Amino acid sequence: MMNFSERFAVINSGLAMLGRFARSQPRFFLIMIGAAWGVVYETLRPSSWRRTVIIEFRRNLRQLVGSGFFSVVVVAVITGLGLVSQAVYWLGFAGMAQMTGSLLSSVLLREIAPILVGVILLGRSGMLMLTEMGTLTTSGRLNTLNGMGIDPFLVFVVPRTIATTVSGITLGTIFSVIALGMGYVACWMKGIVTSSIWSFIFDVINSMEPGDYVGIPLKFLLSGASVGLCCCLSGMDVTAEDNLTTFMPRGFSRGIMSILVINVLIDIILGSL
Repeated sequence: MMNFSERFAVINSGLAMLGRFARSQPRFFLIMIGAAWGVVYETLRPSSWRRTVIIEFRRNLRQLVGSGFFSVVVVAVITGLGLVSQAVYWLGFAGMAQMTGSLLSSVLLREIAPILVGVILLGRSGMLMLTEMGTLTTSGRLNTLNGMGIDPFLVFVVPRTIATTVSGITLGTIFSVIALGMGYVACWMKGIVTSSIWSFIFDVINSMEPGDYVGIPLKFLLSGASVGLCCCLSGMDVTAEDNLTTFMPRGFSRGIMSILVINVLIDIILGSL
């Protein structure tokens, strides 16, 4: 039989483990919120845009758009040939061709496109940012920059987050246009659609709800921003015990989760208005 002190020690140890688990779960989420406000604040300050920050922003923007463009085009072509053409075909087969624009706007543009573009940014460029920031952290170079009076948040996190934000809306627009265009071409070649491409795109745009004109661009913007911010912060959050096999899967899962959470939150907010 355990005495009172032993029982108290066991209960205290269990509560400590429960407390550590409860604190560890929202920790990175709270860091993301604080860092997001910091990015917005620093972006709006003209003094923050020094030459080093501008150079870092331009370099990452070229890398993001350049490396992601081909992947976005390929995925958009496959999505257009598969999803769009099949949706148009089966709706016409079921006698519900008038619902084509509504289906494409609600499924392709509102739900699928922001997630696919965010995943492409995460896989093509986000993992590179994560690796670079993780290497700088584990090697002690970020501490060296701090000692020299250089703020790593301003030099690395702010320009990279803004670059991924711009890339998100840019690649998202390209993806949407190509996917719809390839879907129309596939349907036109099969004789499923006889109207012009402008009438086809007009039907899709006309079927969009008022909230979609705000929600869809906002999803592209925030999905890109979450990728850059999450990958940079995950790289700066590594410890001396971490290596590529530990912090890369953690950063990837955080990036995927942030993309999904943002898309769900925007849907909930717009749906409640």
